[in-house]
Amino acid sequence: MTTVSLRIDFVSDVSCPWCAVGLASLEQALARVAPGITATLHFQPFELNPAMAPEGEDTLEHLQRKYGIDAGQVRANAEALRERAAAAGFAFDPGMRKRIWNTFDAHRLLHWAGLEGPEPQLALKKALLTAYFIDGSSPADHALLVRLAEGAGLDPARAAAILAGDEYAAEVRAQERFYADAGIRSVPAVIIGGRHLVSGGQPPELFEQALRQIAGAP
Repeated sequence: MTTVSLRIDFVSDVSCPWCAVGLASLEQALARVAPGITATLHFQPFELNPAMAPEGEDTLEHLQRKYGIDAGQVRANAEALRERAAAAGFAFDPGMRKRIWNTFDAHRLLHWAGLEGPEPQLALKKALLTAYFIDGSSPADHALLVRLAEGAGLDPARAAAILAGDEYAAEVRAQERFYADAGIRSVPAVIIGGRHLVSGGQPPELFEQALRQIAGAP
């Protein structure tokens, strides 16, 4: 059997619930098309709230102001999102996401993880999503980030050293500009083979169809 290998750039933020849904859906799709189609995931940075203060902001207040909706609409949207996430295999309680945090340091750590290899980067990405959306932990907490890096098989001392300074800050900013200049305004943005864009937290069936079409597989 001929195997088609694809590169997938997954542009996202670790505080983006639809990114969690999209990743879970994409992984389901990849399991369906294997072994004929394989993919290497590369996680690229995007900040939903780049100006967020270190102390963060109450989620309900933030979403009401950002989208001009009331508390009831925020809760209704969260319930719809919870149902979509559960269907994709990512079960989380929106009530755990009590605050919106700055995610830049998490992106710096993810950039480093990507240099170490796709496997530890994927493991760290999933750990960050779980920590925020399921455990309600802050992705701006350096102690947490070090623990998650270690759990992903990365050197915790190296992770702590990166977070203590500004290492990889320029690289992350450059990648953010690159995707902004390419027209990416919302996430997740899933770029397959460097050319084909699938936007949003789509269901597994749509990702599967896209993967088969791009790979030329039945």
